[in-house]
Amino acid sequence: MLYQLTFRQSYLFFLLKAIKPFNAFVMVTAVGLLILNSCKQQTKPDVSSIPLKISIKRFDKDLFERKGKDLEKTNAFLNDKYGAFYSDYVNRMVGDGNYSGTQILSTLYKDQAYTDLNNEVEGTFNKTADMEAALSETFKYIKFYYPKSKTPQIISFVSGFAVQTPIGEDYIGIGLDMFIGRNSKFYKSIVQSVPLYISRRFSPEYVVPRVTETFAREELFQEADSDRTLISKMIHNGKILYFMDQVLNDNVKDTIKIGYTTKQLEWCNTYQVDIWGFFLENNLLFETDYQKIQVYLSEGPFTPGLGNKNESAPKLGVWIGWQIVRKYMQQNTGVTLQELMAEKDTQKILTLSKYKPK
Repeated sequence: MLYQLTFRQSYLFFLLKAIKPFNAFVMVTAVGLLILNSCKQQTKPDVSSIPLKISIKRFDKDLFERKGKDLEKTNAFLNDKYGAFYSDYVNRMVGDGNYSGTQILSTLYKDQAYTDLNNEVEGTFNKTADMEAALSETFKYIKFYYPKSKTPQIISFVSGFAVQTPIGEDYIGIGLDMFIGRNSKFYKSIVQSVPLYISRRFSPEYVVPRVTETFAREELFQEADSDRTLISKMIHNGKILYFMDQVLNDNVKDTIKIGYTTKQLEWCNTYQVDIWGFFLENNLLFETDYQKIQVYLSEGPFTPGLGNKNESAPKLGVWIGWQIVRKYMQQNTGVTLQELMAEKDTQKILTLSKYKPK
């Protein structure tokens, strides 16, 4: 039995950070490292004249609609239409390279969980016009700031909770089964592998921010291997979040960007002085021990060691990094977005930000 190809237990998605296990294929966490209190440096540019329109390719529909048809023909059709994506889907997402496309298809089509999951996805994403419009707007902004950037094709799919926003050769995928709504019965049934504090963000409004984050982190602004200190990682994540401020629609809330609840964001704003003081008093900014600093950068229900009764927000280093970068851009109005993202001097950004919460 091709057990690892079934959809009931598959969950390869949650890594603490984005990894690159293959040359042309990157799985990025659905968890996105993004949020801050609102403060935009400038009015967004007019991008209406940029000729760009995103049309989502519905691999999920093409795959499911061929259930019951000749497997060899279906395999050939999907391979011809989706190329590199189909190869990654078969060999990286739902399979491990040890099974042929027809074996994968046969296993999926026989799995009732796959059918049930597709039906729920179709009920949530029968129409994608609004999503396409939002993606088009965001990639226009990206094109405005980075004219040489290549806009990827966007492909939707269902993988049985294996991956949320993979990026590969000329594409970014949207695992629609990981956006069907926080109250989905499926998320409650996989709570041991996907805790509710994560799955509560598996809703349609998170699609565009997650795609944007994936593209920013993996295509435009990859983290340097030399960024080993906590402060360098804080600033890098803060820059990603600030970039998202500039290219996402202003209606996208900061809570959606970072994945905080409203209460968690309020906690951060209330205790910002104490959070910063904690980092300073414990000499954490220039700490390089991965195990010590990851607790301030990674997902979780709260940040251990801060707050009473486990009420603190998670990944506080990311949130503070966002505040520092926003303050830097407020204090240095002549700095462009492109100059900010290219700046490698972490100490310069920290110093010139004059960040000192009160």
